[in-house]
Amino acid sequence: MLASARQLRPSPRARLVLLSLFAACAVNPATGKNELMLVSEDEEIAMGKQSDPAIVEQMGVYADSTWQRYISDVGHRLAAKGERPQLPWTFRVIDDPVVNAFALPGGFIYITRGILAEFSSEAELAGVLGHEIGHVTARHTASQMTKQQIAQMGLAVGSVASKDIAKYAAVASQGLGLLFLKFSRDDESQADELGLRYMRRGGYDARQMPTIFAMLGRVTASSGSRIPEWQATHPDPEHRYQRMQQLLAAIPKDSMGTIVNRESYLRRLEGLVYGDNPRDGYFKGQRFLQPELAFELTFPPGWQTVNTRSAVQGVSAKQDAGLLLTLANEKTPDAAATAFFAQQGVQGGPARPTQINGLAASGGEFAAQTQQGPVTGTVTFIAHQGMVVQLLAYGPQTAWAANAPAVSETMRSFRRITDPAILNVQPWRISLLTLDRDMTVDEFVRAYPTPVTAAQAALLNDVDPGSRFTRGTLVKRIVGSPLP
Repeated sequence: MLASARQLRPSPRARLVLLSLFAACAVNPATGKNELMLVSEDEEIAMGKQSDPAIVEQMGVYADSTWQRYISDVGHRLAAKGERPQLPWTFRVIDDPVVNAFALPGGFIYITRGILAEFSSEAELAGVLGHEIGHVTARHTASQMTKQQIAQMGLAVGSVASKDIAKYAAVASQGLGLLFLKFSRDDESQADELGLRYMRRGGYDARQMPTIFAMLGRVTASSGSRIPEWQATHPDPEHRYQRMQQLLAAIPKDSMGTIVNRESYLRRLEGLVYGDNPRDGYFKGQRFLQPELAFELTFPPGWQTVNTRSAVQGVSAKQDAGLLLTLANEKTPDAAATAFFAQQGVQGGPARPTQINGLAASGGEFAAQTQQGPVTGTVTFIAHQGMVVQLLAYGPQTAWAANAPAVSETMRSFRRITDPAILNVQPWRISLLTLDRDMTVDEFVRAYPTPVTAAQAALLNDVDPGSRFTRGTLVKRIVGSPLP
């Protein structure tokens, strides 16, 4: 039944909320359109500054000052052509092999070494940096936050106006995610257009913009999981390519821009780390090897594993047990174990000193209460090369007995690495060479041995696997040895 007009008349509180929304209208600096904005520029900058250290800690900055300066220089030149040059723009190369770039509010832009390897010119780099700058100048993050706040306020106003609406508020909030995903894709399309704008203002050849989407399409086709961020929120690369071609068709040829800088950019790629860096640790089956810290650990068969900068993790096949390897803060295993069992809510102990493969260790079983219910586990601290390594395993009480033997075996597998081949393993890198004759991609791989396949070599050089390189072409090549 429809409520009467009297029932739906907003209360004084609701009118105040509505008035505050109207007062928050602002002109979007990039689009020139009036938009409702509840996040100020100072708040944007504060959010970026607060989040930047966490990004750096979790993902890591690529340790090459030449690349960092270069990306910063190109980025600042483009940002100066935008509508918000006063922001504290910061550009960083992230030490990540994934093909990606992203932005935080307030002018913090990140680009991975993985996508740098795929570019074939500075113009392509400028297109991606311009795209990320567009997210910031158009205030997309602030806009999304505003939409969430409006959704919550709107439901609150409705609840004030009619009690019948209140019980549906929680359900409606859950359904707003799909709408925001659509808006996010609209934001991506707008950022593409802004990236094109900044390329032209910076003098870059705008006709290079579609090649970015062609490259993303090829990378997507070769391995969809390689670029989950683009796949999840960005329009399909083929659609973006077609849309960009339409935009370019409407631009006068004399205002396209001319800067490409293909060869100079390719020369910069010499020595760039390619793919996962084994110095950060790597898996060989269930065996985790850390050459930099000279230790290894073997996870149980069937467990899913992942290596991040802050931890090595494993989860059982039934997802009813987990194991986490981190570094402890204490200086000895006994001190670390004592501190662990002294934590509020942790039951167990006392710590039992022991040895694991000749290394001093300490630990024991524990129980704790979590929001998901009671858990049982075991913790072991091991002294190794002046560090204390923590191995923490846990699971629901009902499943722990079935997982405990495999967990115990994994903890006992911790040992020093002494094999020089593992200790001295090095990452793959990009090398450049100029061909002295025409050759197919297959012939190139045979003539210049590489650890990657012909298909991977073609992808890296932005060509089809059946293509021919012409004499005098500057070609990217991956050099390095297979992992021991």
